[in-house]
Formats: sequence, structure tokens, C-alpha cells
Amino acid sequence: CAHQRSETQAERTPLAIALTFAGEQLSYQQLHSRANQLAHKLREQGVGPDVRVGLAAERSLDMIVGMLAILKAGGAYVPLDPDYPQDRLSFLMHDSGIELLLTQAHLLGQLPIPAHVQTLDLADALDSYSTENPVNQTSPDKLAYVIYTSGSTGKPKGTLLAHHNLMRLFAATDDWFKFSEKDVWTLFHSFAFDFSVWEIFGALLHGGRLVIVPREVTRSPEDFHALLVEQQVTVLNQTPSAFKQLMRVACDSPVPMSLEKVIFGGEALDVASLKPWFDRFGDQAAQLINMYGITETTVHVTYRPITEADTQNPASPIGEAIPDLSWYVLDADFNPVAQGCSGELHIGHAGLARGYHNRAALTAERFVPDPFSSDGGRLYRTGDLARYRAAGVIEYAGRIDHQVKIRGFRIELGEIEARLQAHPAVREVMVLAVDGQLAAYLVPAQLDHDQQSLRETLKTELRSHLPDYMVPTHFIV
Repeated sequence: CAHQRSETQAERTPLAIALTFAGEQLSYQQLHSRANQLAHKLREQGVGPDVRVGLAAERSLDMIVGMLAILKAGGAYVPLDPDYPQDRLSFLMHDSGIELLLTQAHLLGQLPIPAHVQTLDLADALDSYSTENPVNQTSPDKLAYVIYTSGSTGKPKGTLLAHHNLMRLFAATDDWFKFSEKDVWTLFHSFAFDFSVWEIFGALLHGGRLVIVPREVTRSPEDFHALLVEQQVTVLNQTPSAFKQLMRVACDSPVPMSLEKVIFGGEALDVASLKPWFDRFGDQAAQLINMYGITETTVHVTYRPITEADTQNPASPIGEAIPDLSWYVLDADFNPVAQGCSGELHIGHAGLARGYHNRAALTAERFVPDPFSSDGGRLYRTGDLARYRAAGVIEYAGRIDHQVKIRGFRIELGEIEARLQAHPAVREVMVLAVDGQLAAYLVPAQLDHDQQSLRETLKTELRSHLPDYMVPTHFIV
């Protein structure tokens, strides 16, 4: 299990720095001692295998301590980003079925905590509890985390991921990456976004150092570049849209970075957009790697190194599948398509999630029997359009449904449309993604309605229910 692998690392390099945040740090020994004390406390509260525990915390050392403690106690963490609107947090707390919430004292007054949910402060003194590793009570098939993504019905859906999903991700990609104790990683993304799973455990399972990036620094390419230089970061994980902003600063800066690997995920990569990077740094600096992936198949599915020569090709090949996964491009009747033809991408084998929490019908719709398997395997229907090219290369060709990715977050346009359609001032609505931004096209219920006033009203309404990345930039009335 994930926590056991990190415990072994702590025994091997107890004094190595595990976490850095805003001038604070924890060694592997300190991290595990604190997480162990909290884990013993969680065991007293009834946490064990497949028990879901809420974690609502701002970026901090305590956030990682809490996450690790939940796993050590045998439970699964449910990340609840405090930046989310109250309405969404309330839904997640009720839908996930948590009965215990780990949080920070200053957040208690602003979180919509259900009456039946008990809270524990991550900063509580736990000196009376043992710093020794709790006896492991979980197994690889038990839940490690539950990540919620946007849902087409207007309600987010929780994806259930087990320890084996996470552990095989790193085992299957080790020959490619060879991560080590020398690596310095950043935690750039929200812990409610599954790219964070790769960032956090990529560092902690290999004895590396995880630099938790302050929220305000993630919003300033200049400050983030300075942090990468100062902390000598070697492994950087970015959505292409975030890297585009960073690249502008890095290409203009005379200060060298220590980057060895830049891993793209979360959204489609326009390889041609990397030309300024190669013009400045060439092929000999950091290795750039594109990884297509989905929450339901454990972060990453494919691997493809990017070279300067690739910037001349307008296509978007997504590389080869991680060795313990299978993939097929199928037509509507589940038949493989011919080379050059498009179909829906299906993923099979070790990375597949258990399914969706409390959504049996949706689980049956998206996780289907594998017609090519003799051992009762399953395939995940990605909803992504793909086509076979020569030599087994698969090229991403867009979405089949109304799902898009903005800043790496999966967004069901229907969820935004459902919110807008529920407003009495709206008769009809359609939401589209245009050049990486969301645009809402509206027909008002009253044609003489003041357009500017309507736009502001609807923006305010959406912000009270949806995360900021789901609020359209443009409203066309």
C-alpha cells in the first residue's frame, strides 16, 4: 500500500527532507511521526478499510500529514478544496458519506459541515499518541482516495480509487522515469484534482522532496519560476495552459533552472506551442513528456517524449499506453476501427477505478465488460474520440460528448447549463468552450432584460454553486 512504501522510505532516509512549504519543512521521520500519531487517533474514531474521511485543508504541511494519516489508519481520503463554493462542498460532504472531517480551525466557520459529521483539527496536539507506524489493516484492493469530477446531470461524481491503482502506476512507469531520492517535485495543483496524486506520491514513494506551492504563487508565473529556481525543482508537472504562462517567463530569464523532467497532463497538448521553449533551451535541457490520462484510470494512461522535431507536426499523438494497461479504439458496436478511422477510446486492465460512489447506473454505463478479455475484465469508455495512425500510434481527436477540459479540470458543460437553465431569467442556454475559455450563449426569459445586469446576476449565481474554473468568462445574450 502507498503509506507502507513511504514508511519504508522513512526508515531508509529518516533525516531527508520530505516536505517544504513557505519556509517550513518536515523530514521523512517528522512527517511519519506526526502522521502516525494522527493515524492512531483516527483508528480510535473508527477509521479503517474503505472508510472515507473528509480532508478540508489549505495548502500546508498539515494537509499532507492528514492525507498520510488517513491512509495509515486504513481509510480513504476525500479531498475537499476550501476554495470551492459552499453549495458544492455541502454536496460533496453529503454524497461521499463521510462521518469524520479533518480540517483546520480557521476553516470551521466557513465550511458547511453536516450535523452528523465529527471534526478533528489537524493542528491538535497528539503527544499522548504513539509515533510508531500503526499495524497495517488495509490491503491493495481497499480504497485510497475518492476524487470528484464534474457530472453531466449537474451533480459531481466521486471516482473510487484503490491502493493497487496508485502503486501500479509508479511500478509500471518506473523504467521510463527512474524517479529517485534526488528528485525535487512541486505540488502545484489542487489536491482535489487527480494530477496532485501523481505529484504527492511521486515524491513521497521515491524519497524525493515535495515543494508545496503557495496558492498565490500558482497564479504568478514570475513567482513560480523564482520558486523553481530557488528550490532546484527537478520534476515539474503542468497542464499545457499553465506551462504556456511559465514558458514565457522562463524563456526570457537568464537564470538557469534545475528541471530534468516536465510532464504534461490534464488537457490536450498543442505540441507546436512548445516551439519557443525549444528555441531557447533545445532538446538537451529538461525532457518534455506528454501523458494523456483520466481520473477513472488513475491519473495517466500514456507516455510520449516530445522533441523539437515534433513541433513541426500539427497532429496530437498521445504516445504509447503504460505497459499494464490496454487500449482500443472502437466503433459504436465495440468493433476495432481501421487505421486512419476514428472511434471512442477505451482503456482496460490495472488502472481502472472501482467505479463511481453511489452511482451504480453510471458505473455500469462507463465501466463495461471487456469483449477482448478472457478473465472477466472491464473497459472504461473514455468519451474521447481517437484514431489509429501508423505503427500503433493513437492520436487524440477531441470529445464525443459535452465534456471539456479547462486549466486541466474536467468540466461537463451540461452541469453549467443545468445551473443557468434553473434561473428564472433564462429561457434557453448553451455553454461552449472557445479558445480555452467558457462562453455561455443565452436567450433571456424577458427580451427587454438589461443585458449587463443579467450577466452580473448569472455570474454571481454560478459563483455561489460552482468552482471558479466552471464560471464562463463570456456571456452572450
